[in-house]
Amino acid sequence: MAKQYRILAINPGSTSTKVGVYDGEIKVFEGVVRHTAEELAKCPTIIDQAPMRMELIKNLLKEHNVDLRTVDAFIGRGGIVKPMKSGVYTVNDTLLNDLKTLPSAQRHASALGGIFARQLGDEYGKPCFIADPVVVDERNEIAKITGLPGVERTCVFHCLNQKASARMYCKEHGKKYNDVNLIVAHMGGGISVGAHEKGVVIDVNDGIAGEGPFSPERTGGIPVKIVLDMVYSGKYTKEQLYGFCSKAGGFVAHMGTNSALDVERAMLAGNEKAKMVFEALGYNVAKTIGEMATVLKGTAEAIILTGGLAYSKPLCNYIKEMVSFIAPVVVYPGESELEALVGGAIRVLSGEEEARVYGA
Repeated sequence: MAKQYRILAINPGSTSTKVGVYDGEIKVFEGVVRHTAEELAKCPTIIDQAPMRMELIKNLLKEHNVDLRTVDAFIGRGGIVKPMKSGVYTVNDTLLNDLKTLPSAQRHASALGGIFARQLGDEYGKPCFIADPVVVDERNEIAKITGLPGVERTCVFHCLNQKASARMYCKEHGKKYNDVNLIVAHMGGGISVGAHEKGVVIDVNDGIAGEGPFSPERTGGIPVKIVLDMVYSGKYTKEQLYGFCSKAGGFVAHMGTNSALDVERAMLAGNEKAKMVFEALGYNVAKTIGEMATVLKGTAEAIILTGGLAYSKPLCNYIKEMVSFIAPVVVYPGESELEALVGGAIRVLSGEEEARVYGA
């Protein structure tokens, strides 16, 4: 019988940290540490939050009788570091330094995942990893080219959940991820739609950069001329414009809320504006799925809808009506990020996959 590895996975978000302990694929414990605005305000940077957050994580695990000495490996969500290939990475000194010092890494609390994994790995003498961070870039070279020499399309997307959902589909259908072509649409606070060709995401929109569909919090693509007019209008600061791109666009701008459920309820109650905006989001997702279908030259076996918005039946049904002619649509609502992290660690420990070396 194969060894049942015990894995601790850590997924830090902007105001909470999710932790999970698994024996193989069996969840032993899952919990969330929530951080108040007052607590976070005491920390000038995300890195400054690390000691406070780690103490709370350890207290939570102790309360639930989790003995960290029994853990075989620690794995955390990766941060916005340098572009890398998909896979599981050992948190070496180079990666640790980039997680702590790169300005891009400080844009999101996900950087703390690798830092915490390394800290616990050092403390207990066990392997420490990150897996499929948002900066995975395995696109074709042609997909990076824009209309300006020296200006390339960037790549930040929901790699962890996209890959996990693709693997879930393959497991359910008795196939290997490296043998099939899929389109995966992650729909949450941000939206990314990827073309997965035999295990490689050969193209995907960068929602943080303003590409693709608008989302509950992001503007998505806006014509460049209009953006230039906004920049030089004198009405907006640089910070406001960045805010539209990442946190203050989409449903927030149209409806004053980032809650898709609230917009859906308003739509079902007869609010015509809510209906138009809600359906426009679905329209834009479907249109981007169509783009990725052309990237795969019509060979997609399935279209996967995942993320928090995939819990919305009206939204998924709207998208299905537009794209089901391309391929069957499968819905995996929510985000299985802890499970995806655990699966990555197990693949390395069991010898199924070799851990990659960051910076090599």
